[in-house]
Amino acid sequence: MPEARHVLVTGGAGFIGGYLVRELIGAGHRVTVIDDLSTGLKENLADLPERQLQFLLGTVSDRIEEATDGQSIDQIYHLAAAVGVKLIVDAPIQCIETNVHETALILRYAASVRCPILIASTSEVYGKSSSGRFREDDDVVYGSTAESRWSYAYSKAVDEHLALGWHHSEGLPVVITRFFNTIGPRQRGRWGMVLPRFVAAAMKNEPLRVHGDGLQERCFADVRDIVPLLPQLLGHSEAHGKVINVGFDDPVSILSLASMVVDVLDSSSAIELISIEDDYGRPIEDMRKRLPDLSLLRSLLNFERQISLEQTIIDTATSMQSESAS
Repeated sequence: MPEARHVLVTGGAGFIGGYLVRELIGAGHRVTVIDDLSTGLKENLADLPERQLQFLLGTVSDRIEEATDGQSIDQIYHLAAAVGVKLIVDAPIQCIETNVHETALILRYAASVRCPILIASTSEVYGKSSSGRFREDDDVVYGSTAESRWSYAYSKAVDEHLALGWHHSEGLPVVITRFFNTIGPRQRGRWGMVLPRFVAAAMKNEPLRVHGDGLQERCFADVRDIVPLLPQLLGHSEAHGKVINVGFDDPVSILSLASMVVDVLDSSSAIELISIEDDYGRPIEDMRKRLPDLSLLRSLLNFERQISLEQTIIDTATSMQSESAS
């Protein structure tokens, strides 16, 4: 990891952001977090040393001047975004404005001070393409603009274009990471994330609701395996100006994931197959496969899975138990 005296993390109270802030502080860095807590929680930053952490409540546009007033920023991680299928469907305006406007602003600031910046993107950018394994330079296919489900993919694709534009036009050191189904303790299912919803139901012996036939395939990676890769990528000059898939590439069907959760947690929950329309109250396109090609990531970094999916399920349940007891 490159030496950095002061790091700015937007969305630092979110699920991935909270782990990243801990990683950076653990490495001895001072971190300023900007987060409006729309989907993040201040608890994700609990017990961190105040001498190394500054928390600013608000958006980038609200607080960037305060965050940078009189102090230099050595690195930026831009994780602030509207996330989750349910939020995207329920609040498309918030989704688009948050993702595009705030990203444009932080990129302009980074370019003005020549600060290396990592932009968090998503596998949703690949849209409804039927490619077997998604590679970063693959074409993307989106649905109609009449379907709000695609607003997230469109907005994150614009973010990527903006970031690459600043890199190519101004030489801004920028890395774009497309995350594939990052999971782990402290993740919450409120906005549609599948594993915490399954774990919460299994802990109560309630039915696990699986959309469609459950044969949709995804690749899951524990956040504790993924977050240490981010500073390595931002510090790697060959990663600058690139979009990089980040995750693991072992496919699991959603039905198999539900069965695994029930087995690992020794739950008596049943598994119910329901339509996504019945669950969300409106029809939403669900992709059959969302699997990454990790050739580029592996050419840059040596990494291996350290935490099994079974262990992630156990740790997620333990985290939920601790939260409910506190």
